[in-house]
Amino acid sequence: MPSSSPEPASSRKFPSIKSCTGESYESIAADLDGTLLCSSSSFPYFMLVAVEAGSLLRGFVLLLSLPAVIVSYLFISEALGIQILIFISFAGLKIRDIELASRAVLPRFYAADVRGDSYEVFARCKRKVVVTANPTLMVEPFVKDFLGGDKVLGTEIEVNPKTKRATGFVKKPGVLVGKWKKLAVVKEFGGEVVPDLGIGDRKTDHDFMSVCKRIVRYTYELLGIHLVIKGNPPPPANSTSGGNLYVCNHRTALDPIIIAIALGRKVSCVTYSVSRLSRLLSPIPAVALTRDREADAAMIKALLEKGDLVVCPEGTTCREPFLLRFSALFAELSDRIVPVAMDCKQGMFYGTTVRGVKFWDPYFFFMNPRPRYEVTFLERVPAEMTVKAGGRSSIEVANYVQRMLGDVLGFECTGLTRKDKYMLLGGNDGKVESIHNAKKAV
Repeated sequence: MPSSSPEPASSRKFPSIKSCTGESYESIAADLDGTLLCSSSSFPYFMLVAVEAGSLLRGFVLLLSLPAVIVSYLFISEALGIQILIFISFAGLKIRDIELASRAVLPRFYAADVRGDSYEVFARCKRKVVVTANPTLMVEPFVKDFLGGDKVLGTEIEVNPKTKRATGFVKKPGVLVGKWKKLAVVKEFGGEVVPDLGIGDRKTDHDFMSVCKRIVRYTYELLGIHLVIKGNPPPPANSTSGGNLYVCNHRTALDPIIIAIALGRKVSCVTYSVSRLSRLLSPIPAVALTRDREADAAMIKALLEKGDLVVCPEGTTCREPFLLRFSALFAELSDRIVPVAMDCKQGMFYGTTVRGVKFWDPYFFFMNPRPRYEVTFLERVPAEMTVKAGGRSSIEVANYVQRMLGDVLGFECTGLTRKDKYMLLGGNDGKVESIHNAKKAV
């Protein structure tokens, strides 16, 4: 690819998408700025169009408007910020001039900014679709001629049919951000078929990424971790059907929070032996189970009536490639069971203590230089394998879900219980009260 004066590769820091290395996919939907390109800002490219297709004066006006664009983008809406860029850069320009600048000038600068790891994944896919808030007219020549893309889903600019000049406004539905990206992807792929892979770098990409079979997000902004999401999460709960019951294996105390992030919405969770302080600090509602079967069943039913719920039936974390025995209580309370396979990579510190204070587990996890979480949403448990609709016993259902997760993760399913683990490692039953009493006795 031609390049003016590209920045040395060694000086750039690319978030890793190693989870896709060597893999090929049938189809992909990818964001442009910040994903296929290193830069997350499209301002320099609008400046090039303003100067090349317009004039230096137009470029100077665009430069003066930058503070207003930034304020609009950050504090009002991304769509408004981009609309201002489009209006100042394009208003009154001949469409032919914009097309020439997009074909002859922009590709040189886009090519110097291509993110290598993203392009490798993008190039291996058969059907390649780019989803961007930038005008289609501006990015299509580069995407198709240089990246080998098949389709660009972008913002469509309004053209005066008489003068063949851009009005500076955009066609409905407006700037392609958030839910409009998702609708564009669904329409392009026909609704029933979804892209195999979705890659993006910002929160407004999450909508269109959620319809893809597999998602790769770059380093998550708030948690600083590499988050990979596979599968297709079910839609939110509604008042008539009740909530989905997400049943996951338990790798760290962060599992329910990571599932909430992957879903893009708040869910509740139930926990065993977690301190009151940890529950208070949790960003999602966390309810402690009492180990009284009837009381816990009533509590879980009430939570499911309000919305989605995450439960870890192992009852404790397990850092080894094993699954402990699943408590069967969850199977008795809902037929809307969605298994979720959790796995995490921790290079230096374990996010699960053996004999220490559980409160510090998340902090040790985040002390790892490059922590990584993988979330895989499996298909909902079929009706014939549930207690109410299928007539199965709760133990059968629990073992079935355990095997599903074990097969996906490659973990061994065991009959070991939570109590077995703590008696072996700590000489107690794992309850917070027991641990405190043991320390007092010492």
